[in-house]
Amino acid sequence: MKKILIVFSLLGVMLTTGCEDFLDTKDLTHKNTTNYPGDETEMNDLLSGLYYAAHNMEMEMQGNNMFVISEFMSDDRFAGGAPDDDDFAKLEQFMCDNYNFLAEAWRAAYMTVFRANYIINAMELDIVNWTSEENRDYAAGQAYFLRAYAFFYLARMFGEAPMPLMTDPQNLPKSTADELFAQIGSDFKAAIELMPANEIPIPDRVRATKWAAEAFMARAWMFYTGYYGKTSMPLAEGGEITKTQVIGWLDDCINNSGHKLLDDFRSLWPYCNELTAPDYPYAAKNELEWIGEKGANTETVFAFSSAPSAAGWGNISSADPSSNANRINLYFSMRIQPNEDTFPFGTGWGFGTVNPQLWNTWPDADVRKRGSIADVTDPDEMPAYSWGMDNQMHETGYIQKKYICINAYDNGAITSYSRLMYGTYVNTDYQLSNTQDLVTMRFADVLLMAAELKEDVSLINKVRARTGLDDLTAYSLDALKQERRWELAFESVRYYDLLRWGDAATALATQNGVNVQNAGVAATMALGDVAAGLARTGGFFPIPAEEITKSEGVLTQSKGWGN
Repeated sequence: MKKILIVFSLLGVMLTTGCEDFLDTKDLTHKNTTNYPGDETEMNDLLSGLYYAAHNMEMEMQGNNMFVISEFMSDDRFAGGAPDDDDFAKLEQFMCDNYNFLAEAWRAAYMTVFRANYIINAMELDIVNWTSEENRDYAAGQAYFLRAYAFFYLARMFGEAPMPLMTDPQNLPKSTADELFAQIGSDFKAAIELMPANEIPIPDRVRATKWAAEAFMARAWMFYTGYYGKTSMPLAEGGEITKTQVIGWLDDCINNSGHKLLDDFRSLWPYCNELTAPDYPYAAKNELEWIGEKGANTETVFAFSSAPSAAGWGNISSADPSSNANRINLYFSMRIQPNEDTFPFGTGWGFGTVNPQLWNTWPDADVRKRGSIADVTDPDEMPAYSWGMDNQMHETGYIQKKYICINAYDNGAITSYSRLMYGTYVNTDYQLSNTQDLVTMRFADVLLMAAELKEDVSLINKVRARTGLDDLTAYSLDALKQERRWELAFESVRYYDLLRWGDAATALATQNGVNVQNAGVAATMALGDVAAGLARTGGFFPIPAEEITKSEGVLTQSKGWGN
């Protein structure tokens, strides 16, 4: 007998899509898993809810998410923030007082898994009336892609984690890394095979594509084989994914997708948008133009869109649209600086201050250096930066420019460029008005992954061609590592590169002794024995204590962490 699951609270999915019209016209009490979704409109509503959950996973509302944490865990940045943000600073030292620190990110990841499972199960029940087989395959491919994406998120955060594949309530123990990556591989493979090979441009980059699945398959394969010392990645149904297959998928993406690099690396970032650039000396002098986030942007392979927040802070599991704003920009902006003193850069929470070692070792000739980092003493960057504002910790005088609040002038007043570009409906609260897409895969990364697997210097040189640096004459792993650091700085890539290369202990230890200011007082970074912390934890993070308690002992803590 089929199990019937009433989709009343379960499809609170609809609450998070902002589909008020749907709720007004559909009686959900008559819907269950035997008849919902019944058509493509209902399936698209479910997919919107799935993307919404994945968005919240990447942008959890207090900064306790993988994108933020992996940045200050790398050697590119320090935790920063204020003195009372010590959970971040302690985690940077592989210590933790609050064992529910990652609770919301955990819940958002499993909300993503649950919604993907619901869609995949609906496909298996064959209850949807499809207008074409192509539409069915594309919907299924998106669900497999986002389930793999969520499991990969959990695997890199916690090492091992439960792996539910059904919507039925289950109290599961942790799956091993081998089991997790086998499912990740199977799901990305299904997405690759199901989704159409449509060449871009497409209207946006915030829906999964075959090309995004190929790229993330490579990222997952390289992390798994590198970190765990394997030569291939298993598949859940048996068999394996080989290096040759991954190279083939990357070559397919490179040669057939229509994705390509922009002529100017700096055109990727909103600080050179048309409303800001004329008043921002660095952008004006270099005649920079923002490519934007739609069809002309051929470099973005996959991103999460953001929208202005209409109300207050809200909760990631509610219908409040406030969780749609790009909070990554907020977390990484400077702490409470007067806007007129730091124009065009806006104010925020001060997380992720830039390690000056990165600035000092980056060639001045590389346009990506000043395209990615602002020196606060440079008058082309900001008029009058003030040190020690709002007790900023780990202050270095360098800020990243890729994900940061960007302002523009509005009749002499300073406001978010988003308010002017997208209309006055955008929230005036500086914490809730950021609309920049969060890009989690760029075509430059695709080229560099292929270069690493094929040991092909020509692919590195394709990325270097727009930087001002000379071509390399031969491939070396060291050159590849350096290129990835410079190209992908501040994009949540570096920490996991260090882990898979086995370089983390050495690289992270170099941060000890770096000069900083803490609340305006000169200090030095003191992270302690990070090599010991890495050895103890494997570089992974603690599972929320409340989840372990709820499991009644079925779920156990991550290796090397307490309770």
